[in-house]
Amino acid sequence: MNYTLNQLYVFLKISQTKNITKAAEALHLTQPAVSIQLKNFQDQFEIPLTEIIGRQLYLTKFGEEIAEVAKRIIDEVDVMKHKSLAYKGFLTGEINIAVVSTGKYIMPYFLSDFLSEHKGVNLRMEVTNRYQVLESLEKNQVDFALVSVLPEKSVIDKVTLMENKLYLVSNSAWSERILENGSDLTDLPWIFREPGSATRRAMETFIANRQIVVNKKIELTSNEAVKQAILAGLGVSIMPLIGVKSELYDKSIKIIPLKGLPIQTSWNLIWLKGKRFSPVANAYLSHLGLEKQRIINDRFSWLKEYWKD
Repeated sequence: MNYTLNQLYVFLKISQTKNITKAAEALHLTQPAVSIQLKNFQDQFEIPLTEIIGRQLYLTKFGEEIAEVAKRIIDEVDVMKHKSLAYKGFLTGEINIAVVSTGKYIMPYFLSDFLSEHKGVNLRMEVTNRYQVLESLEKNQVDFALVSVLPEKSVIDKVTLMENKLYLVSNSAWSERILENGSDLTDLPWIFREPGSATRRAMETFIANRQIVVNKKIELTSNEAVKQAILAGLGVSIMPLIGVKSELYDKSIKIIPLKGLPIQTSWNLIWLKGKRFSPVANAYLSHLGLEKQRIINDRFSWLKEYWKD
């Protein structure tokens, strides 16, 4: 056998997600690259590691056993790396963060310099919906969570990272149609996020306050899906500008000026009150205290071009 550590990482992620596409997203690889790595790994065994039933990927019993071995190997490799760095006096360990889907457009920028400075620190960042983010936090499965609306029940502490403003946006064709018809929004197809999303709640509140009648409604489960639907001309939506930077620059998405907008919230990094942090988590909070404003100035100054009340 001549398998590589990279193949072990890929197979382990597939075993955890049960999905090639999700594994590729988590590993920041293309789907074909993950499929090739899986095939190369499978070719070294005469017994199947996976099977497809009803278009769903499952691990065989043998595959489950190999996944357990792969995890042990990877864990030991990480231990060796951390021990080596610790002996040199470097900070080592892992920082674990759950992020709502739109937060993926900002959280990496608040992590990049810290991870570059501390080579012995690993990152585990789960990007999912708000319900699962808060569930991970409440079960104490993560160090931090990134949300734009604070939870009502959990007792938490927080650091506010930056402002978040939401506007009505559309593609160019819908923009012209709306401006021609003035402020009559009744006939617009509205594109919503899934129930539980903070963006959806803000959008529903705005629609209710304006007494807008929604005759056609489209529901999608991610910010990226909403953006693609807008570009395709399926309708309009209220969304944070943080995820449409390129589209604003090339004018494929436009802001529709409307009374009562923008809706303003904040991106907050939260954690359970009283949580006992690891040295890595404490170091990261210290880093944010020192570097937060610089990161905003360096990475997000472009938003000021559009953030007009």
